[in-house]
Amino acid sequence: MTVTKNEERGYWEVLFYYKDYTGKRKQKHKRGFKTKKEAVTWAEQFIVQQSHNLDMTFKSFWELYRDDMSQRLRENTVRSKDYVVELKILPYFGEKKIADITAADIRRWQNDIMKQGYAPTYLKTINNQLSAIFNYAVKYYDLPRNPCKQAGSMGKGKAEEMQFWTQNEFETFIEFVKDKPISYYAFLTMYWTGIRVGELLALTLADFNAEGRTLSITKSYQRINGRDVITEPKTAKGKRVITLPDFLVVELEEYVDKLYGMMANDRLFMVTKSYLEKEMIRGVRLSGVKKIRLHDLRHSHASLLIAKLGAQPNLVAERLGHEKIQTTLSTYAHLYPNQARNLADQLNDLMDWVDDEEEGDSYAGAT
Repeated sequence: MTVTKNEERGYWEVLFYYKDYTGKRKQKHKRGFKTKKEAVTWAEQFIVQQSHNLDMTFKSFWELYRDDMSQRLRENTVRSKDYVVELKILPYFGEKKIADITAADIRRWQNDIMKQGYAPTYLKTINNQLSAIFNYAVKYYDLPRNPCKQAGSMGKGKAEEMQFWTQNEFETFIEFVKDKPISYYAFLTMYWTGIRVGELLALTLADFNAEGRTLSITKSYQRINGRDVITEPKTAKGKRVITLPDFLVVELEEYVDKLYGMMANDRLFMVTKSYLEKEMIRGVRLSGVKKIRLHDLRHSHASLLIAKLGAQPNLVAERLGHEKIQTTLSTYAHLYPNQARNLADQLNDLMDWVDDEEEGDSYAGAT
């Protein structure tokens, strides 16, 4: 290893050799370090990373994990991981060797995080991100155990009560955003189809089939660092064709007629999630309905299908693009007890009908 200082520019640089995962010898040259110690530490950690030796810091292992997962996850998902890890995890474990982190360390970290007043669901998200990194170390780098599993979790996987609008609440709200057509038709589409906001924003003119009364969901949209990013839907089942009610077809045809010069691959809703969130806040303030999140329009649609129309879980799962029917059942389990009661009532009605028939038959026989 050779460490030298660039006197002209005032930084340190390091040159060394290492073996990659195939066993091939390679050279590495890195510039820009403020001190000689920084250059040496970086080189040592890099060599450890390449050797798959767990005698490395948590920060170094996080970089390995991130490089691998960034090839397999959507960009927006990776950015969410970055945010949580860099702000909530690295300040605690970054310089500690990953193999030395114990369940007791995890418990102390959890206690510190819980004191910061985060929502139970967010606490669960933070804990899951850390546990995922340790699971990766166990599976691919032979770490003996995941200390997060020993420590136990924190937070809750789901909010105490799901928020959604009834049809009456939505109809009250929608009247107050009619002044902005793009907002009006966007919210109308989300409520009556249950599609995710990213799926809505990725819709093109070609995805809307007025004659067939369908919307084709084939992609998702995010605005990342000022760039428009189009990705695959969240799950494999996310690619689907949604049948539309007649009134929504008419509404969308009216909207499309207002979009002069639209090409087949142009986005129908040329706005961002942030815009719709602000519009939702405006509509809530003006209408007086209870505040819910943008994503809760999806829950509102599911509630409409289950509680009002009695839709079966498999049909709801298909319409929402859930990968597994278990997702639908676990997310909306609180709505299905009502359906069980309705079913029992129908069985009662059937029994009453049978009793009436039998009474009629016996009475007829007596005459």
